Amino acid sequence: MIEVERTLTLRHPLPDVVAYLADFSHAEEWDPGTVTCRPAKAGVPLAEGAEWLNVSTFRGRRTELRYRLARREDQRLTFVGRNRTATSTDDLTFREESGATVLTYRARIEFHGLARLATPFLRGEFERLGDEVTHQLPHAVDSHFGSGGGPKP
Repeated sequence: MIEVERTLTLRHPLPDVVAYLADFSHAEEWDPGTVTCRPAKAGVPLAEGAEWLNVSTFRGRRTELRYRLARREDQRLTFVGRNRTATSTDDLTFREESGATVLTYRARIEFHGLARLATPFLRGEFERLGDEVTHQLPHAVDSHFGSGGGPKP
């Protein structure tokens, strides 16, 4: 299993940041590996059990995972993505600090079957992706909300 953790500060109110990140289709904007991320079913509310079909690239290969919102709380979101070779868990915890939001992002990936043998060789690549998220996610949130702090019209 590989675990990556990053903490970053976002210059927007906690409820707005949580609402933005609860819609996992926004991963297209903040996750460097995501190519597309679409709701599995149209019209499903952003509540526990909602699912998305995520297509990512990793080391030049496309992979598809079905993500599920496993936990939605005021200060925590957990998404679990699965396919035949891996289970990926994105656990996001939030706290308010001086009007900004401090986000702790934990990504965990567990490979299944023969893919588990690659785990030691992939740790560095996942650390690099974690670093990219810390740069891309704040820009995505800023772009979504603009400088005024609320969603763009």
